[in-house]
Amino acid sequence: MPASLSSHVESWHPEAVTDEDALPPGPATALSALLDLPDAAAKSGDALPPLWQWLYFLHWAPQRALGPDGHLREARFLPPLPRRRRMFAGGRCEIAEPLRLGEPAERVSSLAAVTPKQGRSGELLFVTERQEFRQNGRTCLVEEQDIVYRSGQGSTPRHPAAVDDTAVPEPEVPDSGAGTWRLRLRPEETLLFRFSALTANAHRIHYDAPYCRDVEGYPGLVVHGPLLAVLMLELARREAPERRVRSLSYRLHRPAFTGEHLLAAGTPTDAGAELRVATHREARHATAEVTFA
Repeated sequence: MPASLSSHVESWHPEAVTDEDALPPGPATALSALLDLPDAAAKSGDALPPLWQWLYFLHWAPQRALGPDGHLREARFLPPLPRRRRMFAGGRCEIAEPLRLGEPAERVSSLAAVTPKQGRSGELLFVTERQEFRQNGRTCLVEEQDIVYRSGQGSTPRHPAAVDDTAVPEPEVPDSGAGTWRLRLRPEETLLFRFSALTANAHRIHYDAPYCRDVEGYPGLVVHGPLLAVLMLELARREAPERRVRSLSYRLHRPAFTGEHLLAAGTPTDAGAELRVATHREARHATAEVTFA
């Protein structure tokens, strides 16, 4: 019998690590261009939109450090599993005050939890990484990311045989419905390429179509889970610009593929908003909740 995943991490206790970044406005300006905004969402001295911290504190590893799937072979918070496969499941943020562009910041990363679970595709290992962001001696933002790992292929999830680039998702509430936020996007290969570059993401499922089909079993390039999360939070930034996000949580449920028409929708609540991303075939590729200050 193969060893359980938990047996591989019994003695795995990586220490916390601290990184620094000057938070220059360039990456925020680049993401603004990727989202076709008429101007930069934030300039030097402005508050960085929630989740845009993913553009900073990046680690560009040597090419030789990458594995066959484009991920790092080894890193501080990568569990020592054989034939490791990685999936981004979701996360949450508590924002005491937003990070400010152009002001030096510090990030302290640590391992928050390691939880083995049994899933439909076999044994899974849930790893939660905690990150504390500080500026001027104050903790501004605390983020946790949930990453799911498995060893080997496991059972293959069912995906569509081909991408339908003509079908358009219909809103759950008619377009005339008051109070509903909507944002449509049809991600193309160039958009995924640019987002990968902005986030130092070399995972081949986002740019290598033959690898996607032949190795991972997807019908096309996979839209980044973080991009779906940014798209949902973009609804709140655009539709409630006067409100500051105090906390947020998001979950990634089903992959979306290049060429598919995406609909990000949001429903305001008394305290914040409920957000989601749909295609014609799935109503909930990703979901999120935000609470305003």
